Amino acid sequence: MNKNTPPSAEAQNEAMSIARATQKPGQTKEQTKLIAQGIAKGIAQYKKQQKERNRKADKAKKQAKKEKTKLEQQTNTHTNVQEAAPKAEATAPKLPWALLIASWVGFITAWTMTR
Repeated sequence: MNKNTPPSAEAQNEAMSIARATQKPGQTKEQTKLIAQGIAKGIAQYKKQQKERNRKADKAKKQAKKEKTKLEQQTNTHTNVQEAAPKAEATAPKLPWALLIASWVGFITAWTMTR
């Protein structure tokens, strides 16, 4: 809150009731009013601190969520790369064998045709 902004009416009423409850015998109305103003400022400052604390907590939650999401995406990308590699390795050994068998079939077919 700015220095020029007065505390809310609710805070002023609450402050006045607290000041009256703690009023000493012989205390003037002016003194009670000053005490109430001090209490109202304290209440306003407390509320301001709580709002700021909540804002910081929300920012921290958002940042943690963002980091978690980023980490999950990196993990998923890393996992997808790892999954793709075994598939390529699994098909790679089959290809040479298939070519070898095809060439032998071709040689045998060609040899039997020429005889």
